[in-house]
Amino acid sequence: QLQLVESGGGLVQPGGSLRLSCAAAPGFTLEYYAVGWFRQAPGKDREGVSCISFQGFISNVADSVKGRFTISRDNAKNTVYLQMNSLKAEDTAVYYCAADRSCGLGFNMNYWGKGALVTVSS
Repeated sequence: QLQLVESGGGLVQPGGSLRLSCAAAPGFTLEYYAVGWFRQAPGKDREGVSCISFQGFISNVADSVKGRFTISRDNAKNTVYLQMNSLKAEDTAVYYCAADRSCGLGFNMNYWGKGALVTVSS
């Protein structure tokens, strides 16, 4: 079963940047999976942030992050990234990556990481 590990979370000031990584555990490959980023802020429902197909097509970008967050993948490194710029306090959340055969599955993606906490605060 595919295992995913998020990294790169932490504390950042408003206006700052972070890059999250979603890597497949050793022995697994992300090359043929769509990978999505999701987040859940305290007291709020989980929301989709962005998704990238195995071919590299980007979809499901949340309006709240358009122009600030960019998803990308490096199949050679077996990793999908979420570059987050111009961070705001409202971006504070636990960020999860998930993988499955299609971005269209959304929250029904089968494989999920355990999450990485991003805190935006001065």
